[in-house]
Amino acid sequence: MAKLPEITKFDPDLTEKVMGILRPLLKVYHRSEVRGLENIPLGGALVVSNHSGGMLPMDVPIFSSHFYEKYGYDRPVYTLSHAMLMVGPTADFFKKTGYILASHENADEALRSGGLVVVFPGGDYDVYRPSTDANKIDFDGRKGYVKAAINAGVPIVPMVGIGGQETQLFLTRGERIAKALGPIARAARAKVVPLSVGLPFGLSAVLPFNVPLPSKIVMQVLPPINIEAEFGEEPDIDAVDARVREVMQDALDELAEERRFPVLG
Repeated sequence: MAKLPEITKFDPDLTEKVMGILRPLLKVYHRSEVRGLENIPLGGALVVSNHSGGMLPMDVPIFSSHFYEKYGYDRPVYTLSHAMLMVGPTADFFKKTGYILASHENADEALRSGGLVVVFPGGDYDVYRPSTDANKIDFDGRKGYVKAAINAGVPIVPMVGIGGQETQLFLTRGERIAKALGPIARAARAKVVPLSVGLPFGLSAVLPFNVPLPSKIVMQVLPPINIEAEFGEEPDIDAVDARVREVMQDALDELAEERRFPVLG
């Protein structure tokens, strides 16, 4: 019997209930704000974003809660996710609320279905970036997202967020620590063992788990990039990636200029 695509596991009723709980909490605790939702085109689209917040990033919950509030639940938001979310007792919950294993096959199915697919090319490298680089777009050279958009024939919708990297003080990604751990880190598919400082435990190397500070988080959805229209029928992947990162960095710089105080916003 053929295996059903992961996108078929999306449960709009459960997702609506979850968003109904999360939305007021995010609007109070993080004073969440998502700008530019009108820039999201109809049909399949790949939302490419920076990733912030360490062990508990709020990018997806904040974006999804505001998107569903505006557009309803007929069009799913799928998030390409790390394998760790796809196993264990919570795996079914994540799959039903739109999280799918990050793979070219899953991305293609979701995009061709007309879904909105969110990807964080920088992954754990980005989400654990030091606080000194909080407002820097850096995907660590990863460009697979461009191929995914080209293969599915969909536009790339750049998005940036600010404030998530202020929920703790991030000291280092801990790449050397991960290398020193060798097989232990490889078994967990971890290339970083980040060090951060937060409350209530102070210094944390992933564990003990600190509670995120109530930093104001603002996200900005930018106009879509039609790859074929801008780069031709045989687009240069490096050029597309450079363009995406350029517009994202410009937008993040603007958000940073608006921000008056850390955490408070």
